[in-house]
Amino acid sequence: MSSFFLELKKYHPLKKITFLLILGIAVHLLLPQITSLEHSWQVLNSMPTWLVGLAFFAQAGSYLGSGYLLKEILMLSQEAISLLRSVFVVLGSASVGMVAGGMIGSSTAIFRWTNKKDDHPEGPIIASILPSILNNLLLALISLFGLAHLIIVHNLSKTQIIAFVSITCFLGLVIGLGFLALKFREKATDFVLKISHKFKKILNKTSDPDSVREGLINLFSAWDSLKNNAWRKPFLGAFINVLFDMLTLYFLFIAAGHRVSFGVLLTGYGLPLLLGKMAFMIPGGVGVIESSMTGLYTGLGVPQAVTVVVVLGYRIISFWIPLLLGFPLIPFLDRGTKNG
Repeated sequence: MSSFFLELKKYHPLKKITFLLILGIAVHLLLPQITSLEHSWQVLNSMPTWLVGLAFFAQAGSYLGSGYLLKEILMLSQEAISLLRSVFVVLGSASVGMVAGGMIGSSTAIFRWTNKKDDHPEGPIIASILPSILNNLLLALISLFGLAHLIIVHNLSKTQIIAFVSITCFLGLVIGLGFLALKFREKATDFVLKISHKFKKILNKTSDPDSVREGLINLFSAWDSLKNNAWRKPFLGAFINVLFDMLTLYFLFIAAGHRVSFGVLLTGYGLPLLLGKMAFMIPGGVGVIESSMTGLYTGLGVPQAVTVVVVLGYRIISFWIPLLLGFPLIPFLDRGTKNG
């Protein structure tokens, strides 16, 4: 099984500086919250057990949605997998990604555990790519909706309006560029190859255009697999995943005695998770998600003591507990694979 895990390469100095910068920002944003720990402890003691239990059940529903998403994507290429095993694959791949390669390690694990046919690996390739695309697209749409709702409904300061409008425009630009890339694939491929070459040159590494081109082809193929209404079931799985994940957060807010509005919940939920995925050098977005989510909810009027308890509780339920559950599943999933 040791051959399965990716070896982490030594960071280039530029990568080290970027890593330290992101980590420093996260710590800078998170440390001030420690002063409210005494009040947070009071909030924690007052939380009804049954509402916290509902948060756990909601998170279980979220992972069932992820499993259903993976199962239905594999069905597009006639690859059969049970819902339970697909949930196990999701849990195990997340744990692999945490210790070995981040998103790349997680995708590699999904491919390994779902690839049963040497001569037809298209299904596992798509399954290792498409779930993150659909989830990220949903998060981006949620963030756009939440930001627009806040700008229209809430009495925000000029600074907040400028910040939220800037983020909204950026997310809209990213989504728009994604659809343009799908329509003009050759031009998009040439553009990405040029950017990749320049980036590799800055890092003093050899450019591998064939690998980049192959990755883009796989992305385009993954998207094409959703044509002719085949997108409905995978999208339903992604929707269930995100919906129940948000419900986990919402139940914790209710348990803490602070019912947030729909717009506030969406804005504080979507953006931090997207930022955590953008900070690809920090597995799981640890520190980035907690600090940005805490900062957003506090800035939107949620009491700091409540925010600290809810955000940390949400991360424990949605990230750390599933992560620990995933590690024991790795030997089980690895058993029986072609290279296991």
